[in-house]
Amino acid sequence: MVYNDFLDSVGNTPLIKLKLQGLGHINLFAKLEGCNPTGSVKDRAAQFILSKILETGEIDKETLIIESSSGNFGISLSSYCKKLGLKFCCIIDKNISPANETMIDNLSYQVIKITELDENGGYLLNRIRKVKRLLAKTPNAYWVNQYGNPYNAMAYYNTLGSEICNAIPKIDYIFIGVSSGGTITGVSQKIKELSPETKVMAVDTEGSVIFGGKPKKRYIPGIGSSMVPCILKDSKIDEIVTVSEKAAIEVCRSFVKNHSLFIGGSSGSVIAAIYSYFKDKKFDVPPTVVTIFADQGSRYLSTIYNKDWCKEKFNI
Repeated sequence: MVYNDFLDSVGNTPLIKLKLQGLGHINLFAKLEGCNPTGSVKDRAAQFILSKILETGEIDKETLIIESSSGNFGISLSSYCKKLGLKFCCIIDKNISPANETMIDNLSYQVIKITELDENGGYLLNRIRKVKRLLAKTPNAYWVNQYGNPYNAMAYYNTLGSEICNAIPKIDYIFIGVSSGGTITGVSQKIKELSPETKVMAVDTEGSVIFGGKPKKRYIPGIGSSMVPCILKDSKIDEIVTVSEKAAIEVCRSFVKNHSLFIGGSSGSVIAAIYSYFKDKKFDVPPTVVTIFADQGSRYLSTIYNKDWCKEKFNI
Protein backbone atom coordinates (compact mmCIF):
# COMPACT_ATOMS: atom_id res chain seq x y z
CA MET A 1 0.00 0.00 0.00
CA VAL A 2 1.19 3.53 -0.83
CA TYR A 3 0.64 6.28 1.78
CA ASN A 4 0.73 10.02 1.24
CA ASP A 5 2.36 10.51 4.64
CA PHE A 6 4.40 8.21 6.86
CA LEU A 7 2.12 8.91 9.84
CA ASP A 8 -0.86 7.60 7.83
CA SER A 9 0.61 4.10 8.02
CA VAL A 10 -0.64 3.59 11.59
CA GLY A 11 -2.20 0.22 12.39
CA ASN A 12 -2.24 -3.23 10.79
CA THR A 13 0.88 -4.11 12.76
CA PRO A 14 2.40 -7.62 12.60
CA LEU A 15 1.04 -10.42 14.75
CA ILE A 16 3.69 -13.06 15.41
CA LYS A 17 3.72 -16.48 17.04
CA LEU A 18 6.17 -16.78 19.91
CA LYS A 19 7.93 -19.96 20.96
CA LEU A 20 9.28 -19.38 24.44
CA GLN A 21 11.06 -21.83 26.70
CA GLY A 22 8.73 -22.95 29.48
CA LEU A 23 5.57 -21.94 27.61
CA GLY A 24 5.35 -24.83 25.16
CA HIS A 25 1.94 -25.80 26.59
CA ILE A 26 0.25 -22.65 25.19
CA ASN A 27 -0.06 -21.09 21.74
CA LEU A 28 1.27 -17.58 22.24
CA PHE A 29 0.93 -14.63 19.86
CA ALA A 30 2.13 -11.04 20.18
CA LYS A 31 0.90 -7.93 18.38
CA LEU A 32 3.94 -5.75 17.58
CA GLU A 33 2.70 -2.21 18.19
CA GLY A 34 6.24 -0.86 18.03
CA CYS A 35 5.83 -1.09 14.25
CA ASN A 36 3.49 1.93 14.25
CA PRO A 37 4.99 5.11 12.72
CA THR A 38 6.44 6.70 15.86
CA GLY A 39 7.11 3.37 17.52
CA SER A 40 4.20 2.64 19.84
CA VAL A 41 0.55 1.68 20.29
CA LYS A 42 -0.17 5.32 21.23
CA ASP A 43 -0.12 6.35 17.56
CA ARG A 44 -3.56 4.80 17.23
CA ALA A 45 -5.05 6.99 19.95
CA ALA A 46 -3.25 10.16 18.85
CA GLN A 47 -4.43 9.88 15.26
CA PHE A 48 -7.98 8.87 16.20
CA ILE A 49 -8.56 11.47 18.93
CA LEU A 50 -7.16 14.41 16.97
CA SER A 51 -9.10 13.46 13.83
CA LYS A 52 -12.27 13.03 15.88
CA ILE A 53 -12.14 16.35 17.71
CA LEU A 54 -11.34 18.21 14.50
CA GLU A 55 -14.28 16.51 12.81
CA THR A 56 -16.69 17.31 15.66
CA GLY A 57 -15.50 20.91 15.93
CA GLU A 58 -14.34 20.49 19.51
CA ILE A 59 -11.08 22.16 18.47
CA ASP A 60 -9.88 24.42 15.68
CA LYS A 61 -6.46 25.25 14.28
CA GLU A 62 -5.90 27.83 17.02
CA THR A 63 -6.65 25.47 19.91
CA LEU A 64 -3.81 24.65 22.27
CA ILE A 65 -3.76 20.86 22.67
CA ILE A 66 -2.50 19.88 26.13
CA GLU A 67 -1.49 16.50 27.52
CA SER A 68 0.57 15.09 30.36
CA SER A 69 3.07 12.50 29.11
CA SER A 70 6.74 11.73 29.49
CA GLY A 71 6.76 8.95 26.94
CA ASN A 72 5.04 7.36 24.01
CA PHE A 73 1.80 9.36 24.00
CA GLY A 74 3.72 12.62 24.11
CA ILE A 75 5.77 11.53 21.11
CA SER A 76 2.66 10.40 19.23
CA LEU A 77 0.62 13.51 19.96
CA SER A 78 3.48 15.87 19.14
CA SER A 79 4.00 14.07 15.83
CA TYR A 80 0.35 14.05 14.76
CA CYS A 81 -0.25 17.61 15.95
CA LYS A 82 2.72 18.73 13.85
CA LYS A 83 1.25 16.88 10.84
CA LEU A 84 -2.16 18.53 11.34
CA GLY A 85 -0.80 22.01 12.02
CA LEU A 86 -1.97 22.05 15.65
CA LYS A 87 -0.24 23.59 18.66
CA PHE A 88 0.71 20.98 21.25
CA CYS A 89 1.86 21.60 24.82
CA CYS A 90 3.34 18.55 26.52
CA ILE A 91 3.69 18.35 30.31
CA ILE A 92 6.65 16.07 31.07
CA ASP A 93 8.64 15.35 34.23
CA LYS A 94 12.26 14.88 35.22
CA ASN A 95 12.07 11.08 34.86
CA ILE A 96 11.74 11.39 31.09
CA SER A 97 14.47 9.70 29.08
CA PRO A 98 16.81 12.04 27.16
CA ALA A 99 15.72 10.50 23.85
CA ASN A 100 12.01 11.01 24.53
CA GLU A 101 12.57 14.58 25.73
CA THR A 102 14.53 15.43 22.60
CA MET A 103 11.81 14.04 20.34
CA ILE A 104 8.95 15.76 22.16
CA ASP A 105 10.85 19.05 22.42
CA ASN A 106 11.58 19.15 18.70
CA LEU A 107 8.00 18.40 17.69
CA SER A 108 5.96 20.36 20.24
CA TYR A 109 4.78 23.96 20.42
CA GLN A 110 5.60 24.06 24.14
CA VAL A 111 7.11 21.69 26.72
CA ILE A 112 6.81 22.12 30.50
CA LYS A 113 8.83 19.91 32.85
CA ILE A 114 7.60 19.05 36.35
CA THR A 115 10.38 18.53 38.89
CA GLU A 116 8.52 18.25 42.22
CA LEU A 117 7.41 14.85 43.51
CA ASP A 118 3.74 14.37 44.34
CA GLU A 119 2.32 12.68 47.44
CA ASN A 120 2.60 9.22 45.84
CA GLY A 121 6.31 9.65 45.18
CA GLY A 122 5.88 10.20 41.44
CA TYR A 123 5.18 13.14 39.19
CA LEU A 124 1.89 12.26 37.53
CA LEU A 125 -0.41 14.02 40.01
CA ASN A 126 1.61 17.22 39.77
CA ARG A 127 1.61 16.98 35.97
CA ILE A 128 -2.19 16.75 36.02
CA ARG A 129 -2.41 19.73 38.36
CA LYS A 130 -0.28 21.74 35.94
CA VAL A 131 -2.58 20.75 33.06
CA LYS A 132 -5.61 22.02 34.99
CA ARG A 133 -3.91 25.33 35.78
CA LEU A 134 -3.09 25.79 32.09
CA LEU A 135 -6.68 25.02 31.09
CA ALA A 136 -7.99 27.58 33.56
CA LYS A 137 -5.93 30.40 32.05
CA THR A 138 -6.06 29.40 28.35
CA PRO A 139 -9.40 30.28 26.69
CA ASN A 140 -9.02 28.02 23.63
CA ALA A 141 -7.45 24.83 24.99
CA TYR A 142 -8.25 21.12 24.86
CA TRP A 143 -6.96 18.54 27.33
CA VAL A 144 -6.60 15.18 25.61
CA ASN A 145 -6.78 13.40 29.00
CA GLN A 146 -5.92 9.83 28.06
CA TYR A 147 -7.04 8.69 31.53
CA GLY A 148 -10.64 9.76 31.00
CA ASN A 149 -11.31 10.59 27.35
CA PRO A 150 -13.79 8.07 25.84
CA TYR A 151 -12.23 8.67 22.41
CA ASN A 152 -9.09 6.99 23.76
CA ALA A 153 -10.85 3.68 24.34
CA MET A 154 -12.81 4.11 21.10
CA ALA A 155 -9.56 4.30 19.16
CA TYR A 156 -8.50 0.84 20.34
CA TYR A 157 -11.99 -0.63 20.04
CA ASN A 158 -12.17 0.40 16.39
CA THR A 159 -8.61 -0.49 15.39
CA LEU A 160 -6.46 -2.74 17.58
CA GLY A 161 -9.33 -4.78 19.00
CA SER A 162 -10.77 -5.41 15.56
CA GLU A 163 -7.39 -6.34 14.06
CA ILE A 164 -6.72 -8.92 16.78
CA CYS A 165 -10.17 -10.50 16.51
CA ASN A 166 -10.01 -10.64 12.72
CA ALA A 167 -6.61 -12.35 12.83
CA ILE A 168 -7.43 -14.89 15.55
CA PRO A 169 -11.18 -15.58 15.85
CA LYS A 170 -10.88 -17.86 18.90
CA ILE A 171 -8.82 -16.41 21.73
CA ASP A 172 -8.74 -18.07 25.14
CA TYR A 173 -6.72 -15.39 26.97
CA ILE A 174 -5.49 -11.90 26.16
CA PHE A 175 -2.90 -10.24 28.41
CA ILE A 176 -2.77 -6.43 28.28
CA GLY A 177 -0.58 -4.07 30.27
CA VAL A 178 -2.45 -1.26 32.03
CA SER A 179 -1.28 2.33 32.43
CA SER A 180 -3.67 5.07 31.31
CA GLY A 181 -6.31 2.40 30.66
CA GLY A 182 -7.36 3.26 27.11
CA THR A 183 -5.89 0.22 25.39
CA ILE A 184 -7.34 -2.42 27.70
CA THR A 185 -10.72 -0.67 27.84
CA GLY A 186 -11.18 -0.45 24.09
CA VAL A 187 -9.67 -3.84 23.25
CA SER A 188 -11.57 -5.65 26.02
CA GLN A 189 -14.86 -4.17 24.83
CA LYS A 190 -14.27 -5.43 21.29
CA ILE A 191 -12.99 -8.83 22.47
CA LYS A 192 -15.98 -9.43 24.75
CA GLU A 193 -18.37 -8.33 22.02
CA LEU A 194 -17.00 -10.84 19.52
CA SER A 195 -15.67 -13.53 21.86
CA PRO A 196 -17.39 -13.35 25.27
CA GLU A 197 -15.59 -16.46 26.58
CA THR A 198 -12.13 -14.89 26.17
CA LYS A 199 -10.49 -14.07 29.49
CA VAL A 200 -9.13 -10.53 29.59
CA MET A 201 -6.06 -10.42 31.82
CA ALA A 202 -4.93 -7.03 33.11
CA VAL A 203 -1.21 -6.77 33.83
CA ASP A 204 0.00 -4.26 36.40
CA THR A 205 3.36 -3.61 38.03
CA GLU A 206 4.38 -3.47 41.68
CA GLY A 207 4.20 0.10 42.99
CA SER A 208 1.17 0.96 40.87
CA VAL A 209 -2.10 1.93 42.58
CA ILE A 210 -4.46 1.12 39.70
CA PHE A 211 -5.87 -2.03 41.29
CA GLY A 212 -5.34 -1.12 44.92
CA GLY A 213 -1.60 -1.69 45.22
CA LYS A 214 0.62 0.25 47.60
CA PRO A 215 2.44 3.11 45.83
CA LYS A 216 6.20 3.03 45.54
CA LYS A 217 8.80 4.42 43.19
CA ARG A 218 8.67 2.83 39.74
CA TYR A 219 11.27 3.05 36.98
CA ILE A 220 9.60 1.54 33.91
CA PRO A 221 7.18 3.85 32.06
CA GLY A 222 4.21 2.63 30.07
CA ILE A 223 2.77 0.31 32.70
CA GLY A 224 1.24 1.07 36.08
CA SER A 225 0.13 4.43 37.40
CA SER A 226 0.03 6.54 40.56
CA MET A 227 -3.67 7.25 39.97
CA VAL A 228 -6.70 5.14 39.02
CA PRO A 229 -7.76 5.92 35.43
CA CYS A 230 -11.49 6.64 35.36
CA ILE A 231 -11.67 5.23 31.82
CA LEU A 232 -11.23 1.75 33.34
CA LYS A 233 -14.82 1.81 34.60
CA ASP A 234 -15.85 0.78 31.09
CA SER A 235 -13.30 -2.03 30.73
CA LYS A 236 -14.11 -5.75 30.72
CA ILE A 237 -11.39 -7.27 32.89
CA ASP A 238 -11.56 -10.84 34.20
CA GLU A 239 -8.35 -11.17 36.20
CA ILE A 240 -5.37 -9.08 37.30
CA VAL A 241 -1.75 -10.22 37.35
CA THR A 242 0.87 -8.05 39.05
CA VAL A 243 4.56 -8.47 38.28
CA SER A 244 7.77 -6.92 39.53
CA GLU A 245 9.86 -4.54 37.46
CA LYS A 246 12.84 -6.82 37.98
CA ALA A 247 10.96 -9.74 36.38
CA ALA A 248 9.98 -7.52 33.44
CA ILE A 249 13.58 -6.42 32.90
CA GLU A 250 14.87 -9.99 33.01
CA VAL A 251 12.32 -10.97 30.32
CA CYS A 252 13.35 -8.04 28.12
CA ARG A 253 17.01 -8.90 28.35
CA SER A 254 16.39 -12.58 27.65
CA PHE A 255 14.42 -11.65 24.52
CA VAL A 256 17.46 -9.93 23.08
CA LYS A 257 19.69 -12.93 23.77
CA ASN A 258 17.27 -15.59 22.56
CA HIS A 259 15.17 -13.85 19.90
CA SER A 260 17.25 -10.84 18.76
CA LEU A 261 14.22 -8.69 19.57
CA PHE A 262 14.33 -5.51 21.65
CA ILE A 263 10.98 -5.19 23.44
CA GLY A 264 9.76 -2.40 25.71
CA GLY A 265 9.29 -2.52 29.46
CA SER A 266 5.54 -3.13 29.38
CA SER A 267 6.11 -5.97 26.89
CA GLY A 268 8.51 -7.57 29.35
CA SER A 269 5.83 -7.16 32.02
CA VAL A 270 3.10 -8.95 30.04
CA ILE A 271 5.41 -11.86 29.22
CA ALA A 272 6.45 -12.08 32.87
CA ALA A 273 2.76 -12.18 33.77
CA ILE A 274 2.13 -14.96 31.25
CA TYR A 275 4.99 -17.01 32.70
CA SER A 276 3.64 -16.49 36.21
CA TYR A 277 0.05 -17.34 35.31
CA PHE A 278 0.70 -20.48 33.26
CA LYS A 279 3.72 -21.99 35.02
CA ASP A 280 1.73 -24.60 37.00
CA LYS A 281 -1.21 -25.08 34.64
CA LYS A 282 -1.79 -28.13 32.46
CA PHE A 283 -4.08 -28.37 29.45
CA ASP A 284 -5.38 -31.19 27.26
CA VAL A 285 -5.48 -28.72 24.38
CA PRO A 286 -3.04 -25.78 24.35
CA PRO A 287 -4.98 -22.52 24.84
CA THR A 288 -4.56 -19.61 22.46
CA VAL A 289 -2.99 -16.66 24.26
CA VAL A 290 -2.54 -13.19 22.77
CA THR A 291 -0.63 -10.23 24.14
CA ILE A 292 0.32 -6.76 23.00
CA PHE A 293 3.88 -5.46 22.77
CA ALA A 294 3.11 -1.75 23.18
CA ASP A 295 6.37 -0.24 21.95
CA GLN A 296 9.96 -0.79 20.87
CA GLY A 297 12.92 -1.59 23.05
CA SER A 298 14.87 1.27 21.49
CA ARG A 299 13.13 3.60 23.95
CA TYR A 300 14.86 1.76 26.80
CA LEU A 301 18.47 1.52 25.67
CA SER A 302 19.65 3.82 28.46
CA THR A 303 17.67 1.95 31.13
CA ILE A 304 16.47 -1.64 30.73
CA TYR A 305 19.22 -2.53 28.26
CA ASN A 306 21.94 -0.63 30.11
CA LYS A 307 23.92 -2.93 32.40
CA ASP A 308 25.04 -0.14 34.73
CA TRP A 309 21.48 1.14 35.16
CA CYS A 310 20.15 -2.35 35.91
CA LYS A 311 22.92 -2.92 38.42
CA GLU A 312 22.24 0.39 40.17
CA LYS A 313 18.44 0.14 40.31
CA PHE A 314 17.83 -3.61 40.66
CA ASN A 315 21.19 -5.24 41.31
CA ILE A 316 20.88 -7.44 38.23
